[in-house]
Amino acid sequence: MAKYPFETIEPKWQRYWETHRTFKAVEDPAFPKDKRRYVLDMFPYPSAQGLHVGHPEGYTATDIYCRFLRMRGHNVLHPMGFDAFGLPAENYAIKMGTHPALTTAANINRFRTQIKALGFSYDWDREVDTTDPAYFKWTQWIFLKLYEKGLAYEAESPINWCPSCKTGLANEEVKDGLCERCGTKVTRKRIRQWILKITAYAERLLDDLEGLDWPEPVKLMQWNWIGRSEGANVRFKIAESPDTVSAGGRREAAEGLFLEVYTTRPDTLFGVTYMVLAPEHPLVGRITTAAQKAAVGAYLEAAARKSDLERTDLAKEKTGVFTGAYATNPVNGEKVPIWIADYVLISYGTGAIMAVPAHDERDWDFAKAFKLPIVLVVSPDKPASPDKPSPDKPSPDKPVAADGAGRDYAGEPAACTAADGWAVNSGRFNGLPTAEAKEKVTAWIEERGFGKKAVNYKLRDWIFSRQRYWGEPIPVVHCEKCGIVALPESALPLQLPAVESYAPTGTGESPLAGIEDWVNTSCPRCGGPARRETNTMPQWAGSCWYYLRYLDPRNAETFAAKDKIAYWAPVDLYVGGVEHAVLHLLYSRFWHKVLYDLGLVNTREPFQRLVNQGMILGEDNQKMSKSRGNVINPDDIIKEYGADSMRVYEMFMGPLEVSKPWMTAGLVGVSRFLERLWAIGQKPAGDEPEGVIPPQLLRLLHQTVKKVTNDTASLNFNTAISQMMIYSAELAKLPAVPRSLWEPLVKMVSAYAPHLGEELWEQLGYHESIAKSPWPDYDEALTAEAELTIVVQINGKIRDKFSAAPGSAGSELEGRALALPGVKKWLEGQKVIKMITVPDKLINIVVKQA
Repeated sequence: MAKYPFETIEPKWQRYWETHRTFKAVEDPAFPKDKRRYVLDMFPYPSAQGLHVGHPEGYTATDIYCRFLRMRGHNVLHPMGFDAFGLPAENYAIKMGTHPALTTAANINRFRTQIKALGFSYDWDREVDTTDPAYFKWTQWIFLKLYEKGLAYEAESPINWCPSCKTGLANEEVKDGLCERCGTKVTRKRIRQWILKITAYAERLLDDLEGLDWPEPVKLMQWNWIGRSEGANVRFKIAESPDTVSAGGRREAAEGLFLEVYTTRPDTLFGVTYMVLAPEHPLVGRITTAAQKAAVGAYLEAAARKSDLERTDLAKEKTGVFTGAYATNPVNGEKVPIWIADYVLISYGTGAIMAVPAHDERDWDFAKAFKLPIVLVVSPDKPASPDKPSPDKPSPDKPVAADGAGRDYAGEPAACTAADGWAVNSGRFNGLPTAEAKEKVTAWIEERGFGKKAVNYKLRDWIFSRQRYWGEPIPVVHCEKCGIVALPESALPLQLPAVESYAPTGTGESPLAGIEDWVNTSCPRCGGPARRETNTMPQWAGSCWYYLRYLDPRNAETFAAKDKIAYWAPVDLYVGGVEHAVLHLLYSRFWHKVLYDLGLVNTREPFQRLVNQGMILGEDNQKMSKSRGNVINPDDIIKEYGADSMRVYEMFMGPLEVSKPWMTAGLVGVSRFLERLWAIGQKPAGDEPEGVIPPQLLRLLHQTVKKVTNDTASLNFNTAISQMMIYSAELAKLPAVPRSLWEPLVKMVSAYAPHLGEELWEQLGYHESIAKSPWPDYDEALTAEAELTIVVQINGKIRDKFSAAPGSAGSELEGRALALPGVKKWLEGQKVIKMITVPDKLINIVVKQA
């Protein structure tokens, strides 16, 4: 078999495509909307390590699809760029002792070279780089639009803090209690932050998932992350007690204070036996008594050192401290002690809970640990006769121990029961089923001003700023007279100062804070002295909108012209890893909706269809990593086997969405397939004998075109390759191959192995790129088999088979089946009850003993 000379052919065609700008996308009005496609890969972060063989999997899939679409008459936009700001670039530059701008530029150049070596059909004229001032000018501009709409605000808040990266992290950047970037255990820190009000769009982010062609698991991940629930906000009045009054002015501080909680189970209010505040709750300092001040202070200090994951671990021993204060239960007037416990997070609900230990596992464990009362208020069994309804007037207070620990109630339940049932020990609501009790208790407290129906979300506002150097500067100043003032558009882009030292301080302030020449400025509103914002934007900022910049990347007047947005948007197919489900995908949907509300984009959603490619594992079936020593460098594969072999192999490994291990033996097999194609192309072009192609080859051709067409359209690339292998094996048997059998295969191959396809096309005498040629057609009538195999079963077991023409009548098939010697043998002594015929497939004869 002749060796395919990829080492000369592949660079040749890469130069041709670049010189001729073969894949440049133009907004041609001759293409109707249904003939335009915007196909997008999640753009890469250009790391110093370069690509490994897992990275190009999604890129190869979209490239095949785009080449296919172009040959099918579509105008295709397929761009590429680089997500280059962020912590990894800065950390690497610190390690290497260079400036991040220099290392980032070098990494981008390497990535670009590696990507081009694989022959992807990107429109490189549209390349973007998030660190380019011409790009991040518009990132800053969009931030200012968020600020103008009240969706960006500054606050001092407790945040996730990475001690290694020395910066704050959004909740989405913490995985299993560790920093997503470096794996360091995350702690908590209270610092000044810029925050984006993504919660204002929570309901729309949920509702609009419905119309998206996305994998259901990704939709579910977003749904759960947003975490919508319905319930009630309930106000508990802080009760005065001798303890709080005597604590040096406590009467004035506690009087008129309310503790508001959110609950999904207002029907259990009668079962509240204590309250719990998150350690960061603002009421902690106001209600803690003098006697408890030292204990509370020590507890707060310990809680600050724990991550949210550690605090909410269900298996951990419950800890807490009594504040010395009490709250009054609005439904029965009982005083309940207020505790502080780290299993309650300030980031969910109101940062405080009403504890119902009889019906919540965590509350049960806490109550048992601190000997707090437990009252059953939901019974799994319907009461035979509900208790007599209580009057609306609250019951008298019950005594509670001075140390906050209560006495066990008689009849305390033996175990926690969280299920729905019927209300008991709940006054006027006794006997009501849970759903009805929820509604009626909520209405009752609303009438009396104790609370109201509410919707809550687990989603928290997005901690947006980072205390690092390598990020987009936030375009505002702090003026003593005017407060926070946005920079005018004419001052954009606000660029980073050129510095030698940019190491993180770890104090909660960015390295920019120490660069006085840059920080000190004048207020654009009053002209007085002001200081620039020194926090920078996170890596996610630039990736929130990059898909829009591709539409008009050189426009200096706006982020993208409206006519270009109208021509291409939304993204028709977006391919990337599932790890971005609640990070980039959620953030970009939020920004897009803001732009939609401003009338700047024409769709509610940015990405209509999403496909998550599976992971390519190492040969040891583990995730590729330097520490495991199982990383495969694509440069080495291309050098030994060629880019086309790598492309085809990655698609042949299995379904696109499934993770699969790299196997070099499989790559060798694919390389031989391409060598076979090369060898066929070197044969003389044969003439059909007397102008007639053998029927079986003609049928196989049309079957192949049909299958490759349908499988490529549905991204089932592995089965399309398999069919081309079958067809090429038959052509390889011919001494000379007719052009009418060969050219269609060359066209189909060109989408998968474009360098080889171009070379074989040129050998056929064509001068224009094969990418400009039409995709082959097939005749449905010619795909039908001349004869089909009909399987014969007796009581479901295969006993014989025969050949028949497609579409043969059932009566004919049944007659032939009964006449088969193999069938007759099995029918001896049997009575035929019925015959079940599946046209063109099988006959099942149902028999019983005669």
